[in-house]
Amino acid sequence: MEDTARKIDTTIERIKAQEPLERKLKTRHLSMIAIGGTIGTGLFLASGATIADAGPGGALAAYLIAGIMVYFIMTSLGEMSAFIPITGSFSTYSDRFVDPALGFAVGWNYWYNNAIIVALELSASSLIMKYWFPDVPGIVWSAIFLVLIFGLNILSVKGYGESEFWFAIIKVATIIIFIVLGLLMIFGIMKGHTGGFENFTKGEAPFKGGFLSILSVFMIVGFSFQGTELVGVAAGESENPEKNMPKAIKQIFWRILLFYVLAIFIIGCLVSYKDPLLLSTDVKDVAVSPFTLVFKNAGLAFAAALMNTVILTAVLSAGNSALYAASRVLWVLAKEGKAPSFLKKVSKKGLPTNALLVSTVIGMFCFLTSLFGEGTVYGWLLNASGLAGFLSWLGISISHYRFRKAYIAQGRSLSDLPYVAKWFPLGPILATVLCLVAVFGQNYGAFFGPKIDWYGALVSYIGLPLFLLAYFGYKVVKKTKLVPLQNADFSRE
Repeated sequence: MEDTARKIDTTIERIKAQEPLERKLKTRHLSMIAIGGTIGTGLFLASGATIADAGPGGALAAYLIAGIMVYFIMTSLGEMSAFIPITGSFSTYSDRFVDPALGFAVGWNYWYNNAIIVALELSASSLIMKYWFPDVPGIVWSAIFLVLIFGLNILSVKGYGESEFWFAIIKVATIIIFIVLGLLMIFGIMKGHTGGFENFTKGEAPFKGGFLSILSVFMIVGFSFQGTELVGVAAGESENPEKNMPKAIKQIFWRILLFYVLAIFIIGCLVSYKDPLLLSTDVKDVAVSPFTLVFKNAGLAFAAALMNTVILTAVLSAGNSALYAASRVLWVLAKEGKAPSFLKKVSKKGLPTNALLVSTVIGMFCFLTSLFGEGTVYGWLLNASGLAGFLSWLGISISHYRFRKAYIAQGRSLSDLPYVAKWFPLGPILATVLCLVAVFGQNYGAFFGPKIDWYGALVSYIGLPLFLLAYFGYKVVKKTKLVPLQNADFSRE
């Protein structure tokens, strides 16, 4: 008995040494982390521009196509993360099932993307606060909010999960109220709209500009959905990932798609696609957010202030999640020998403190570049991060294809998987194709004008050569090769 107890204790200590982060996140945390990471300024502000550019029907089509892509990415991530729940999972899955060089590129790509998102949200928060405090320098608010999101992350992983839960609740409540009021207005039950679906079919609607317009707004829509993959990053800190991950995956996709599709449908019915106010996509233009326009028409005089508050919570939520994701991925890279070893340090609370500090400092420096040199460096940084989300999704879909192939090749049974993704291999293949369309279609117009816009193309695609440089650089230095299916590592510790 003593020998057995000693072996169990030794095994537990070995597992703790390999995965020292605490498992404190519940299903409700995972669901709201994904919802909170996805629903933000992309829906509250940029949705108006998609309707203006492609018409209400075109915008809906773009959201549905992007939704199909995200569905297969989420089911791919769900299958892998439920079976192998590892913190910062993207790079590890790519490392184990495709090529260590891809794991290196995906990991660093996702880290710098989130570090720059922290800077972006700090800039956005300062613009939003000018609505209430126009005379206070924006950098003051940015500094306050940086301290706030750092504090939420350094407190504990449960503290981060709780903060994201309540941030997301505010956004979800706003969307539900918006949908209810919108439907009441459409059916003539509430004043503020003549009722009916006239705007949805007026003029060139519902499909303005045809297929090319749908393709062009598909890129914007894809960015709006980015953040759903955060649930995979958090898998390693979930209390019971084998049960929690499948539940979260099943819940979040349909909720997010329902919120987006219903919201776009209501905006398309209540606001004409010709309305010039729909083209306002900057956070400083909150007064003309499509949500604000509908709330004002419903007779809510405080619509702008309400949406300003909601968008501020969305911005803080995005910054909070980005800092969390950046710190976890950086910690994993260090743990795998792909980043400096001092970043492996974990506090007694199970937090990767050094990785969190470095990510915070880099995010702060990226933000400071927006204040100098007319923001040129900052603009390039943002463009470099623009493709990063799609490249991460690409890594997930390719990894899942190889994961399943290796799983079967090693004689394993699908019945042993806690969650089995449907429509394999169609799902990951289709997701890969759509991700490639999004990556290469970022600024396809730069190549089809009377003269090629080389500067515009370089600005739009700068993230791609950086990713390829990381991939091929690591491959050449470390002489890595494609992982044979029979040698793929399925260890779950």
